[in-house]
Amino acid sequence: MIIANSGAKYSMVFSILRDTGLRPIELHRLTLRNIGLEHGIIYPETAKGGSARRLKLKPATLAMLKKYVTEKDLKTNEKLFPTTKAMSHVWCRVRNRTAKKLHQPELKKYRLYDLRHYFATMLYHKTKLILLVKAKLGHKNIQNTLIYTHLVNFTEDEYETATASTVEEACKLINVGYEYVTEMEGIKIFRKRK
Repeated sequence: MIIANSGAKYSMVFSILRDTGLRPIELHRLTLRNIGLEHGIIYPETAKGGSARRLKLKPATLAMLKKYVTEKDLKTNEKLFPTTKAMSHVWCRVRNRTAKKLHQPELKKYRLYDLRHYFATMLYHKTKLILLVKAKLGHKNIQNTLIYTHLVNFTEDEYETATASTVEEACKLINVGYEYVTEMEGIKIFRKRK
């Protein structure tokens, strides 16, 4: 809701932070040299001595970025994005305005940096691969990564279940997003999130 209520430029900025888990300072430091616009890949210079990484933008965010770069006619070495102070200032202003407009004061608790936490939490929720989250965040220490995966209550996952008794049935289930769980009495059991 906060991103949707931002202007075009900051919707793009906040969407990139949400989609990639970049720190605001890492986003500020980006130039066109760090971005493969054709495929929407960002190669950030990591902050805090972290590991190098490769991050993919969602198609809608990439479209916003391409439009922004074209409109601004930016040079290869120019910084593309505002300072962290400017990003934070706009975030707070839009967040507070959105909270008031929607009569949802709880929105005021969200910080700009929470977009990084959201990215990590959702990536872990989707993949259950903590080492992938660690790599995408650029962390060298897994303990740092564990701090970021707290926003979703994973115990409340809801699943659809299905069974297969042949290889053909199992393949069909996998093709539509089910994952294998176990086998009982010769029947394979699959599940997928609702």
